[in-house]
Amino acid sequence: MSLLIKGGKVVNADQSILADVYCEDGLIKAVGENLAVPDGAEVIDAKGKLVMPGGIDPHTHMQLPFMGTVASEDFYSGTAAGLAGGTTMIIDFVIPNPQQPLMEAFNTWRDWASRSVADYSFHVAVTWWDDSVYQDMGLLVNEHGVNSFKHFMAYKNAIMAEDETLVNSFNRCLELGAMPTVHAENGELVYHLQQKLLEAGMTGPEAHPLSRPTEVEGEAANRAIRIAQSLGVPLYLVHVSCKEAVDEIARARHEGQRVYGECLAGHLELDDSVYQSSDWATAAAHVMSPPFRPKGHQDVLWKALQGGTLQTTATDHCCFCAEQKAAGKDDFSKIPNGTAGVEDRMMVLWDSGVNQGRLSEQEFVAVTSTNSAQIFNIYPQKGTIAAGSDADIVIWDPQKKHTLSAATHHQKIDFNIFEGRTVRGAPHITISQGKVVFKDGQLFVEEGAGRYIKRPAFPSIFDAVKKFNKANTPVPVER
Repeated sequence: MSLLIKGGKVVNADQSILADVYCEDGLIKAVGENLAVPDGAEVIDAKGKLVMPGGIDPHTHMQLPFMGTVASEDFYSGTAAGLAGGTTMIIDFVIPNPQQPLMEAFNTWRDWASRSVADYSFHVAVTWWDDSVYQDMGLLVNEHGVNSFKHFMAYKNAIMAEDETLVNSFNRCLELGAMPTVHAENGELVYHLQQKLLEAGMTGPEAHPLSRPTEVEGEAANRAIRIAQSLGVPLYLVHVSCKEAVDEIARARHEGQRVYGECLAGHLELDDSVYQSSDWATAAAHVMSPPFRPKGHQDVLWKALQGGTLQTTATDHCCFCAEQKAAGKDDFSKIPNGTAGVEDRMMVLWDSGVNQGRLSEQEFVAVTSTNSAQIFNIYPQKGTIAAGSDADIVIWDPQKKHTLSAATHHQKIDFNIFEGRTVRGAPHITISQGKVVFKDGQLFVEEGAGRYIKRPAFPSIFDAVKKFNKANTPVPVER
């Protein structure tokens, strides 16, 4: 149970140093030169390699029941695929059905996730509202280590949260010290545009991005941000995909509001031309929400990531195979929404980010690991190479070439949105809980080895939020 990583360059979000790393009993025990280690420790030669915190993907959907089917990727295969790509922890989503008790849904997801081979945690979606939701939110935060709640502003007649629900839930998040998060798309507009396109005979996947134009994301982002501002609560926007939403986040942050943004590897790299494929299955395989955007938005996202307007990267990993996508053969609005990426994210970000000079090594670590750990309050347990932190580590080979393909990936899906792309920079070895779980292209995983990670309430940002709100509390006029 002891491991010495020798001769590598340790890269954290704040600095890079040449150092050895000693791990024991699942933890990093020491970082430095000439470390004294016990006889019999396993030694890994990391010369010429980078030793970085394992990736944290803060947005995945394993085994998700959605749009009449269930995502093909389960927690066992999904966390294993993540390890193969250098990601050592996921934060998945518990999504209750309307009127379903939050605790009931949470227990179902915990049962599904017990097969995970890497560490995991959960955001819990608030899809409806009454006193039981209020009570369950408190239970989830105080007893089960949930410190973030998701709100879908899209998917009318299903899981969409109306403004009243947003207000009630955001207020409860503020009381509990939990981070509200939103999927920002105007669900009423999306529904209207879907019906309009179908009536006009637009039934194929090319209609999907037309039904969810960038304006509907920008409007919803602004609405969520303004609601959060009015209530004095921080806010995290998932899968930001377009200039309009980036502009709203930038404005809010410029005004001093505590708003955070996440972008997906897919949205950084692909544009909406994928929906014009003459092959229906190929076009449908790219159907996700928000959709891939017209050319130009990708550069805006990269600059927002570089400049700090966006803080985290994720995948929204939600796998549906060709047979499942075919449910929408005659109606694009019935194509199950989702694409894969948990295995590919870090390689794509390194190749397009670090290799192109858009990100430094330290910035890469920040946007793939550290920032998520800090925002969701599991730092420094996760997100850094330091004594006392979990021994979740990726030994990265910056020169290793790897071709992304559905034929060779470990993801449980028959399509890869980055098909045929050769990247430079890939995992050499992945270590989870101090054990080598991926090496030389081979996985060495144990079903159920992944741990549920509790995330404490009141991350440090809430200290500032509480003081600000108190200082700006209105007082009655004495007459």
